[in-house]
Amino acid sequence: MKLFEEQPVIPNQFIAEVGGAKIYLKRENLLHPEVSGNKFRKLKYNIAKAASQKRNMLLTFGGAFSNHIAATAAAGKIAGFRSIGVIRGEELAKDLEKTLQENDTLRFAHECGMALQFVSRSEYRNKNTEAFIEGLRKKFGDFYLVPEGGTNDQAVKGCEEILTHEDENFDVIACAVGTGGTISGLINTSASHQQVLGFPALKGDFLKTEVEHFSKKNNWRIIPDYHFGGYAKVNKTLIDFINSFRKEYGIQLDPVYTGKMMYGIFDLAEKEYFSKNTRILAIHTGGLQGISGMNKVLKMRNLPPILT
Repeated sequence: MKLFEEQPVIPNQFIAEVGGAKIYLKRENLLHPEVSGNKFRKLKYNIAKAASQKRNMLLTFGGAFSNHIAATAAAGKIAGFRSIGVIRGEELAKDLEKTLQENDTLRFAHECGMALQFVSRSEYRNKNTEAFIEGLRKKFGDFYLVPEGGTNDQAVKGCEEILTHEDENFDVIACAVGTGGTISGLINTSASHQQVLGFPALKGDFLKTEVEHFSKKNNWRIIPDYHFGGYAKVNKTLIDFINSFRKEYGIQLDPVYTGKMMYGIFDLAEKEYFSKNTRILAIHTGGLQGISGMNKVLKMRNLPPILT
């Protein structure tokens, strides 16, 4: 369990004053070089529970460029677990050597020892059904199941450790939202005077139900206006913002989660959404490993690359 024994204390970094609001960034992406940000938090207690149940195998789900797949593979290797990744897209298995050569995420997971099980998109939609899970158990044995994106009670417990006592002097806590686990943990440990804002990376209004499942507090709001068309969708405006942010502040953002969150925070601040002197703490949840894959997509679309 050496992966989670020592967690560095990373001071919050002041970014800018915009529209009278002061924006800071909590660099969770610096927690670990391979299991960074919210993935570190989400996997911490899941791996502890798997160990307590005497399991030696982790199984989870994700797409071809999934941060969660990469992080689970790395965490499993470090903590001494076998790992299996059920990957959306059966076409990727037709020439596995070529897939691993062209896809940095899957190659990294494979090099960490993760067994990759490719399934069709229609099969993947059944990933939460008992029949599908039972089929996987018959094939692979008695694994510990980590859901897609990592969100469950254990993940929320880990994300409750993101905020510290020193963070109580902030008025707003902001984070990108995927499956709802990170924001739920933040809500649970936020102070009574704080508002938690979530910036979804994808379309849909399912997040409210997900968050309400894990948290009973009501000091939060989902800001649905900055998903840029849906999950993993980007345009030149977002790319330019990420590149200019890196140039000006020396911090890399990813295009799926943190880039959209920071764009949203800056845009709202410029429109004076926040009261003057509001102190905002944005959470950098990592996800930087997916940039190389996104850049390949951008090249095919004749869009500029994300600078690294």
